[in-house]
Amino acid sequence: MIWGLGAMGSGIASALLAKEGVRIVGAIDVDPRKVGRDMGAALSPPRPGTGIVVTDIPTALLKDVRPHVCVIATSSFLADVLPQVKAAVGAGANVITIAEEMAFPQAVNKGASAEIDRRAREAGVSVLGTGINPGFVLDTLIIALTGACTEVTGIRARRVNDLSPFGPTVLKTQGVGTTPEEFQRGVDAGTIVGHVGFAQSLSMIARAVGWGLDRIDEVKEPIVSQTRRQTPFIEIEPGQVAGCDHSARGYIGDDEVITLEHPQQIQPEAEGKETGDFVTVEGTPGVRMAIQPEIAGGIGTMALAVNMIPAVVAAQPGLLTMDMLPVPRSIMGDFRGLVFGGSQGGGEGVRGDVK
Repeated sequence: MIWGLGAMGSGIASALLAKEGVRIVGAIDVDPRKVGRDMGAALSPPRPGTGIVVTDIPTALLKDVRPHVCVIATSSFLADVLPQVKAAVGAGANVITIAEEMAFPQAVNKGASAEIDRRAREAGVSVLGTGINPGFVLDTLIIALTGACTEVTGIRARRVNDLSPFGPTVLKTQGVGTTPEEFQRGVDAGTIVGHVGFAQSLSMIARAVGWGLDRIDEVKEPIVSQTRRQTPFIEIEPGQVAGCDHSARGYIGDDEVITLEHPQQIQPEAEGKETGDFVTVEGTPGVRMAIQPEIAGGIGTMALAVNMIPAVVAAQPGLLTMDMLPVPRSIMGDFRGLVFGGSQGGGEGVRGDVK
């Protein structure tokens, strides 16, 4: 079942429709332009005749279709998705959500995380937050690279990406088009948020390598353009903000052991900036990785939500994070024949077709 048919949810639905051995049995959205219509109308490109009617009444749909897995793509924040996760778990569904704060919800609210874990165990299902970042580039991938080291003394990583494809809502949260003074006021007011997920990635990495962080510091600074830049959604002049340079640092005592940086701006090439993902693991041996251009964020998030389905269904019940599961891998075309194990999802043993 797909809960949320925005850009990410509709992309996830399209990816699942292209695979054998997995069936979409329901779709939920609050947009009145989608409710009551065939789900295919919400997809890009549209697909006629999927047979799935979009509803805005999740409790009735969950009770009716009893999905093995519910994919939630509605919000970035734990507080927003918590009622949705509870409803899906209460209906016996495993949950995969792309809410950034759910990648390691303990970093936001330990009480709510413990409640999710308890409810999932009682229902015999699993709950996972994932996505390209957090969920992969600045945490899971880094953790995997440390596996080649006998000792790790420090971690530095940087994801440089292009905001040009994104619409007005995302650009507003990054401060694009503001003055430097307006940017600072937005940061102070909480309307300019930068990257959501640093606390989750830092906490996941630290737990994986056995570090106990004493504090996490975050800094948001404006990227002030020296050139005129234009996207389909916005035009900015020199002196205006082109994006947000957001960074976070994790400390053990006074020692900075993890540094994560995520500068995001429209048209970085306008000032000679190339996108990419860069990781340095300081240790024995040292590891340096560079991927250019950046791993595509939207498609990457859709892929992770789809590709983690078998691992989540096969996992032990409870609240999961990406470092607790097998290495992500692409499920090429056909889910049939995959053995998921257990008796999860709608109270049925799950083998073969998944809904």
